[in-house]
Amino acid sequence: MAELPRVPPEMFRFTTTERADLHTAVLYAFGEANERLETALTVEEVHERLRTVGWYAPVAEQDLGATLKQLVGWGLLDVIFNHAGSFATAEEYERKNLQYSLTRRGEAAFAGVQHAVAMLASAGALQTAVLDAIADRLGELDDLLRDPDPGRNRRIFTSLQELEGHLDGLRGNTKQFNGELQRLLRVEGTDLATFHEVKAATVAYLQEFVTNLEQRGDTIAAGLGAVAAHGVSVLHARALDGADLPRVPGTDPVTPWLAVRAARWEGLRSWFAPEDGGVPRVRQLHDVARRAIVSLLQVLDRITDSRRRSSSAAADFRTLARRFATAAGEDDAHRLWDAAFGLGSARHAHLGHTDAELIPAGVPWAEAEPVQVSALLRSRGRTERMGRTGKVRDVAALRAERRARAEKERAELEAAWSALATTGAMRLSRFGELEHEAFGRLLDLLGRALAERPDSTGFRRAVTSDGRVEIVLRAPDDGAVAVLRTSEGWFRGPDYLIDVRPLGDSVETAPEEPQEWVAGA
Repeated sequence: MAELPRVPPEMFRFTTTERADLHTAVLYAFGEANERLETALTVEEVHERLRTVGWYAPVAEQDLGATLKQLVGWGLLDVIFNHAGSFATAEEYERKNLQYSLTRRGEAAFAGVQHAVAMLASAGALQTAVLDAIADRLGELDDLLRDPDPGRNRRIFTSLQELEGHLDGLRGNTKQFNGELQRLLRVEGTDLATFHEVKAATVAYLQEFVTNLEQRGDTIAAGLGAVAAHGVSVLHARALDGADLPRVPGTDPVTPWLAVRAARWEGLRSWFAPEDGGVPRVRQLHDVARRAIVSLLQVLDRITDSRRRSSSAAADFRTLARRFATAAGEDDAHRLWDAAFGLGSARHAHLGHTDAELIPAGVPWAEAEPVQVSALLRSRGRTERMGRTGKVRDVAALRAERRARAEKERAELEAAWSALATTGAMRLSRFGELEHEAFGRLLDLLGRALAERPDSTGFRRAVTSDGRVEIVLRAPDDGAVAVLRTSEGWFRGPDYLIDVRPLGDSVETAPEEPQEWVAGA
């Protein structure tokens, strides 16, 4: 069982003392000096550099000396005696002879503080550019490993370092973004308008990220397989040769360096192509994004419902009681009663007995026989009237019609793709005359391709929304013009070099240019 990493004791004690600000400023002064390749500073030089790192409060020499001694005691600074030079007094010898430099523990503590501050100030992000960069680095490593020249080893080392850096950025940004998203979902009392804006921006951001996410993951998995075909040990051996690790007596830097590289490679495999056949973590990002969109919409619905929900009956009656208590007079109280309960007027006074002659006109209502009053009169203001039960609608014909329409649309789509499919690169003008439906599909493909940026060879690539058809397009070098005719009219535009194919076909390289294109026809 692997042991948990342990932080050296008192490594970060300087951040919890009463003089934590001064201790941190001194470490930043040494860090700024290291940036300038100055490894040792005297007390006076430390005092001068405090202002450069943002410390403007006056510091007594005695306090600064005590701070330096405390950092030395914690193992963050090391004391160096400089015997060169002459000193007029013992105090000058003490002030100029002692020099301080960061120890390895001090460098680690300074890096930890910087990382913590950066994490607090940053927000995670899901960036497709990182996935594209990982795929590019894998492709570059594949090309470099094909060349046995040892002079390529330095570039292999740098490419491997960039690849690992992109992986660390992807993992860190993903964890941070997921944490920020969960905190957003747990926020209570958020203003509805503000949450609407945040929700819309977040949902759009997630939808943009998951677009072609699986295709990018498959591209990276293919790149990993291509690099692994050369041998992971060969990759690390050549990268080690290009790293030029320093030879320190009594230490072995090679073994831990190779162990770190192997762990990073396993992490890369687990993200995009697990060796055990499990689900890659990059695929889980799609599920996380989908669940996040649903959760955001659910939270928005809950907030909207809470704003629309009426108060409880008890609260309504308490409010009504306060209105009665503050009524100006008895007439106002009666009007409030009528408005609240609607029982002021006798809406059934027009009703009578079935045989009105049996009841004399002078008999009071309290002594007369009761009259049947419909309950519907109270709720709707009219007497009860029975009606026929409505018929249940038969939707069998509607379902059949929709099914037939869907099958017709699918057949038209298949016919359009069949008419547009090419056996290779060809001129746009060779389509000649097209059906109007196929022409519409062709315009959609051209629009998608022209919306993409051309690659280094000048080709533009695009895929249909259903992911079934790919188009490869290139602008004509000779300025040729194509004319296409349909039943609705004709189309005139540049005579592009076009290749339309199902996405399942192999598209490893750009299509070869036809002979008539090369000849300038």
